[in-house]
Amino acid sequence: MSFEGPWPYIYIAIAGWLATDFWRWSGVIAGNRIDEKSELLNWVRAVATALVAAVIAKLIFFPTGALESSPLWLRLGAVLAGALFFFFGGRFRQILGIAAAIAFLAAGLALTGA
Repeated sequence: MSFEGPWPYIYIAIAGWLATDFWRWSGVIAGNRIDEKSELLNWVRAVATALVAAVIAKLIFFPTGALESSPLWLRLGAVLAGALFFFFGGRFRQILGIAAAIAFLAAGLALTGA
């Protein structure tokens, strides 16, 4: 078997599509029947929020890669700057929060030389 040309990528794309498409459509069909105020959906939201919070906490307290050399105060400051811009950002608060956190972290990394 030759791994030259586009065929390996086409195979990966088709295999990935076949493996996930069934579950996507199952989720759409099941999601249309769930009441938005049900306890099940509240639990799903709580679990999803907890997972996102855990990933963010891991990135802050146990970083890898380029963040590993940055000081803890810088990572916490970036989170605080992002949160402030998110809460007081007005209409574009999500974009402003993300951009502020990235800008704060990038500036801090440049200034500290980390």
